[in-house]
Amino acid sequence: MVFDYKQYDGLGLADLIKKNEVKLEEVRSMAILEIENKNPKLNAIIHKMYDESQPNLTGVFAGVPILTKNIAQESKGQPMTMGSKALAEYKADHDSEFVRQIMTTGVNILGQTNVPEFALMGITEPTFYGPSRNPWNTDYTPGGSSGGSAAAVASGMVPIAGANDGGGSIRIPAAYCGLFGLKPTRGRTPIGPARGRSWQGASVDHILTRSVRDSAAMLDEYTPDRANAFIAPTFEGSYLKASQTPINRPLNIAFTTRSPLGTPVDEECKVAVHKTLKLLESMGHHVEEKEAPIDGKRLAESYLMMYFAEVGSTLREIEKKVSRKVTSKDVEPTTWILGLLGKAVTAKDFLTSLKYWDEVAIKMEDFHENYDFYITPTTAFPPSKIGKLDQTNAEKILIKLVSSFRLNEFHNF
Repeated sequence: MVFDYKQYDGLGLADLIKKNEVKLEEVRSMAILEIENKNPKLNAIIHKMYDESQPNLTGVFAGVPILTKNIAQESKGQPMTMGSKALAEYKADHDSEFVRQIMTTGVNILGQTNVPEFALMGITEPTFYGPSRNPWNTDYTPGGSSGGSAAAVASGMVPIAGANDGGGSIRIPAAYCGLFGLKPTRGRTPIGPARGRSWQGASVDHILTRSVRDSAAMLDEYTPDRANAFIAPTFEGSYLKASQTPINRPLNIAFTTRSPLGTPVDEECKVAVHKTLKLLESMGHHVEEKEAPIDGKRLAESYLMMYFAEVGSTLREIEKKVSRKVTSKDVEPTTWILGLLGKAVTAKDFLTSLKYWDEVAIKMEDFHENYDFYITPTTAFPPSKIGKLDQTNAEKILIKLVSSFRLNEFHNF
């Protein structure tokens, strides 16, 4: 048969291998060839694991090439820099539970993908590794923080790549690169063994794919791990089967194209929503414009409170890994100032912000008693050009100045 590797999703490749229509080694070689040809331009992969990969002939994704993300998806003995030179010499001393579980599906891990430092940005332009580029137009970002994974999948290097999402890090790259990106509910996917929660449950591990069915099939393979601080309600069916089952009733769909912060939304992003709504209406579903019952600005403020605190905590954890103090020279200027702000967050303010998260969750559960889906733009603006969001010289000077202040200057932030 004539075999065009890039035309198949993960399940498609696994089926070819299972039927002996192509050899596992042939698939692996084609994936490596795609990586070697395209990665120099896209910078999607920052660490290759060709020698360590061990093809597996069992599992739903037997022999399928995959990449993992360079944060929270550790492979024992392999680098885990999280996009930062502070961890340039660090190697993981264990497999993450996510990696352990996806390995049981038969995937063949070929490397790790680029991330912004500590996955803090919606673009992937770390100083340590340089920017990942969007394969549709290399002048533009593939998004973040799973930008390297998105660039690799969208360009055809692999059909599946590991990702995680705490504030859009699966959804933004999926939107920017034309992929399928699902952020599962917290507690649905594995997180251990060394941590029970990430970003207070906001960050969840999963994958980026070119097909819905690959994402659904992987979701079927996860099992609850005892380390997880959150346990999602058990789903007795199959996500893969559900993804292939026609909906037999009209859905009630709410939408908005307005920003919850009251900030501008690009017209192109609004048009994308309305095109989707038109298609859904043509299929017989009911569409209604409706605002979510939340205070968007207050929610953003509570999220930032967690964001600051998590960066401060991350810097402290890194000190344990590298057995020394982390200084401003070890991380990017923005990361350093976020860490300083994190040290200034009080326990009272942090808990107050988390309580508002719970209030919002309850209100949105009530909202979804009436609406099956809530459709909004994924982002307020289309992808930015590489380097457009870089700090100006003035901003860099300001950050250095603020970094020299005493921490108590931030207590009233």
